[in-house]
Amino acid sequence: MVKAVSEESFQVTFLEHALVMHLPARVSVTEGVAFKEKCQQLLDGSSLPEKIVLDCSQTIFIDSSGIGALARTFRNTQQKEVQLVLKDVTPQVMAVLELTSLDQVLTLEPPAATATTTAYHSEKQLPTTHPSVGCRIKRFLDMLGSVVGLAITAMLFIPIAIAIKLDSPGPIFFGQTRCGLMARKFTMWKFRSMCADAEAQKSSVPNQAIGAIFKNDNDPRVTKVGRFLRKTSLDELPQFWNVLQGDMSLVGTRPPTPKEVEYYEVPEWRRLDVKPGMTGEWQVNGRSSIKNFEDIIELDLQYQHNWSLTYDLKLIFKTIIILFNENSGAV
Repeated sequence: MVKAVSEESFQVTFLEHALVMHLPARVSVTEGVAFKEKCQQLLDGSSLPEKIVLDCSQTIFIDSSGIGALARTFRNTQQKEVQLVLKDVTPQVMAVLELTSLDQVLTLEPPAATATTTAYHSEKQLPTTHPSVGCRIKRFLDMLGSVVGLAITAMLFIPIAIAIKLDSPGPIFFGQTRCGLMARKFTMWKFRSMCADAEAQKSSVPNQAIGAIFKNDNDPRVTKVGRFLRKTSLDELPQFWNVLQGDMSLVGTRPPTPKEVEYYEVPEWRRLDVKPGMTGEWQVNGRSSIKNFEDIIELDLQYQHNWSLTYDLKLIFKTIIILFNENSGAV
């Protein structure tokens, strides 16, 4: 449940052809919901401004929910043909916009050239949206685990590659764009388990899931070798490379596709406050049987609430046990 934020938190100044909204110091889930709703009210009014200017001069913290509110508001203003402009963006907010590439999409008024320009750039740093993000021991475990995982991948690569090639034409690896920390896009790698033109055929496959996810227990695009790879989770071995690069963690939340994120409401963006993981609550709680997006959200938030290094290790051991269960694995 998201608490209400007073409209006074978003002071609005009306100009001749524009209105200026002053954002608060912190834009998280509660502020993000209120901000998006306030902007929607303004856009639903009888008289539309030519542009909406967001004054970010006081904003020193913004997390995934705040980014979600910005993204949703940007889409809403585009639909109404109203320009959205961000002015006086602080270094903390700019760091997040650059991480998510929103600085290439949104219209930003450049900061005035002053003697503090050097200091401005030196102050850029990402916010700590969750304790796990800045934990050096967790990162060390990720690097250690990914090196071991890649060594195992190297040993199994030749037989897996031969099996994939003999079973169906196409590449050995499958790369798909996913959203990581704060919706930063990256390419997640797997051993290919579907036919080469699987993405083109997706629209013809019925979706058995509810909400912003896609699942089909008998997906015809999955190859014979692919079903074995998925059942044993061998298809996910290349993701150790994503962990080594820092795009993913050994343990985290389920990495969504950009298409899924487009359907998120502001509170659902909270699941992007941590790095996505190769395993997590959704993995050890029956990933193949979870077909409701709301259940995934609940598990992801449960992980964030319960997180500790001990909890990560516990989930890793649970995952190893599940991998030896013949009824586990994706389908």
